[in-house]
Amino acid sequence: MLVYPSGVDVPGSALRFLAQQLRRHRRAIGSRWRRLSAGRQALLTLAHLRVGHTYAQLAAGFGVGTTTAYRYVTEAVDLLAALAPSLADAVRTASVKAYLKLDGTLLPIDRIAADRPFHSGKHKRHGMNVQVLADPFGRLLWASPPLPGAVHDIRAAREHGILDTLAGVGIPCWADKAYRGASGTIRTPYRGGWETLSTGRRR
Repeated sequence: MLVYPSGVDVPGSALRFLAQQLRRHRRAIGSRWRRLSAGRQALLTLAHLRVGHTYAQLAAGFGVGTTTAYRYVTEAVDLLAALAPSLADAVRTASVKAYLKLDGTLLPIDRIAADRPFHSGKHKRHGMNVQVLADPFGRLLWASPPLPGAVHDIRAAREHGILDTLAGVGIPCWADKAYRGASGTIRTPYRGGWETLSTGRRR
């Protein structure tokens, strides 16, 4: 396998933050010598998360085994996941906002055609459905655990308890047409074009 230098469009602060978390974790568990330093493990993880390099590619590029690359990525992702806010935390932060934005995104994955639960008809590819809450300026407040890509956005929002949670605190939330039929404080675009609206509704 050929190995070549590559770039990852991630801020250096993200690399330093993850490396610091890994150093703390290694000290906490009493980990001794590792094939890669905490900084190199952080870079390996970011290359996987941001660029989507496979474990085989990472193993070749960083000079470790495929199993080691998988273990390093899993360890780092678990540390990051433990730091992520819960939905309740995000809602508390959002209580001072005028409104929220809710949207779903598909994280691409490698799957064969037989894996229908992971195939998104909307995006016409395999992936995982992740629901995202953002403030009025588009800043991320919360991201949900992933569901198979075939799950529609409104169903995913219900399964994660997003709709009930927002309704319980009365926070207005704007969403796209994929969430039509959602109750509570969710607001979706009006069905039909501008020209079909009455004069009163255009105001």
